Amino acid sequence: MLSFASRFLARNLNLVVGAGFLFALLLGVFSTVGGMLHDEHVESAEHEFHLKPREAGLQSAGLFGTFDNQQLQRGFQVYKEVCSACHSLRLVSFRDLAALGYDEGQIKTIANDWQIEQPSVNPETGEAATRKNLPSDRFPLVFANDVAARAANNNAVPPDLSLMTKARDDGPDYVYSLLTGYSAQPAELLRKFPQAKTPEGLHFNRYFSTLNLAMAPPLTGTDQVQYQDGTRATVDQMAKDVAAFLTWTAEPNLQKRHTWGVAAVIFLLIFTGLAFGAYRNIWRGMKH
Repeated sequence: MLSFASRFLARNLNLVVGAGFLFALLLGVFSTVGGMLHDEHVESAEHEFHLKPREAGLQSAGLFGTFDNQQLQRGFQVYKEVCSACHSLRLVSFRDLAALGYDEGQIKTIANDWQIEQPSVNPETGEAATRKNLPSDRFPLVFANDVAARAANNNAVPPDLSLMTKARDDGPDYVYSLLTGYSAQPAELLRKFPQAKTPEGLHFNRYFSTLNLAMAPPLTGTDQVQYQDGTRATVDQMAKDVAAFLTWTAEPNLQKRHTWGVAAVIFLLIFTGLAFGAYRNIWRGMKH
């Protein structure tokens, strides 16, 4: 014959399980809060000297942001002549450049003249080969694999830039700030955190989370790129332009999304007004 405890557990199993779960949850909360209260705050160079991104002031920013095709073309030129030596755009096709205002002939020329060719196979020998890029191809990878990338970049793997502005907080502002944020380490930092001196082979940048990164300053001076539209290619201008271009690669439908969003808000406002008018008309003269 079952004991009283056994019968109680059989009849109230859900209650017992729930009570146990609640106890474990409260125990975890109390231990976490207690640890936070007792842990001493340890100051670090990263915590004190890391800066939030500065606003780039791009036309695409904000609820009504749009793309400036001329700026996007300048940004693509910066990517092509500066960034493409290390960073891939594996999610972007050459034919996508039509959205920037390039015509079919220009896109064919860009694809054909791209410095890295598409991997292929020799149909006669079956051996690995390469071929010229086509407009339908995606931008080819800069490095065949991470091993090759590390070997060429001081043991660091340059990230793909296709979605960079979506992968970072305040993405466009982050890209702009990082590219213009290289400097010598402040004397105050070295005085307060002498062990935080930038290691050999790394570069100090207050907009990078660890303050030091393997990428050397890619934008080194005015007129590093000769813009075809005559814009003066200062470091600040090139950083803004490539940030705008990478905003487009990460979100090419941004303008459409903003347009549909505004249309949806207008529709909801009109619908709300009509619904309120119908309500007043139907219930006119009746007490509420």
